Amino acid sequence: MMLVTYGPRLLPIAALSSRSLSPWLVKWLKLIPASVLASLLLPSLVLSDHEINLSADNVYLWAALPTFAVAKWTGSFVGAIVAGMAVVALARFIMP
Repeated sequence: MMLVTYGPRLLPIAALSSRSLSPWLVKWLKLIPASVLASLLLPSLVLSDHEINLSADNVYLWAALPTFAVAKWTGSFVGAIVAGMAVVALARFIMP
């Protein structure tokens, strides 16, 4: 079980540790975490009961917009979380 779990993780590290990668490949590999996060996050923001919900009552979608702005402008992970929680709390307080 250990080989199946750690083999695919350690094999690329062992094979590539003594080599230098092309600059374009390094740049491309840096984009993977953001694209994986976006692919995991987007369905939870726009889907409601397996249907696309872009209406005004989709609190999570509209809370994500200022949260992304805070994350982009400040670069603070904690600040983005606090901003997102504050916007959701405020929206739930204001919306019936």
